[in-house]
Amino acid sequence: MAIYTVYEPPLRSADARHADRFVFVRDGFFWSAFLLAPLWMLRHRLWLALLLYVAVAVAIGAGAQFFRLSAGTTAAIAFLMSLLIGFEASTLRRWALARRKWTNVGVVVGDDLELAERRFFDAWIRHELPSRGARPNPVPSMRSPAQDDVIGLFPQPGGRP
Repeated sequence: MAIYTVYEPPLRSADARHADRFVFVRDGFFWSAFLLAPLWMLRHRLWLALLLYVAVAVAIGAGAQFFRLSAGTTAAIAFLMSLLIGFEASTLRRWALARRKWTNVGVVVGDDLELAERRFFDAWIRHELPSRGARPNPVPSMRSPAQDDVIGLFPQPGGRP
């Protein structure tokens, strides 16, 4: 089962197709980001991440030249950088969406994207998920329990199992 974080785009107007623009970001390792990081970043419009990736790649190349590192060491460093991108790809997407003012509206679990979307929108339609204008529930008070309150697993104060 995969875990998806759901993002809602900024509301343009009362558009009926607004739900079509929701983005489901899967947690986990992304092989495409590991193998083809720059192309993956371009596909997902991660411009700042791509710029940072290119800057780090150039710095690694310049550092390898300056310190006269072997080709194997430079390849190992590049491999580790690609591995990091593969593991953090979903974090990069979430960061970019949050930067663009997209709202995190929930987390859903599903075997695949289609099932996750179905589960999410079923809950959304039943109003189990908070809506855009809803206020969060107030924080429960941190009062100390009175003597008559029950604490623990026993049905009555002072009761025995």
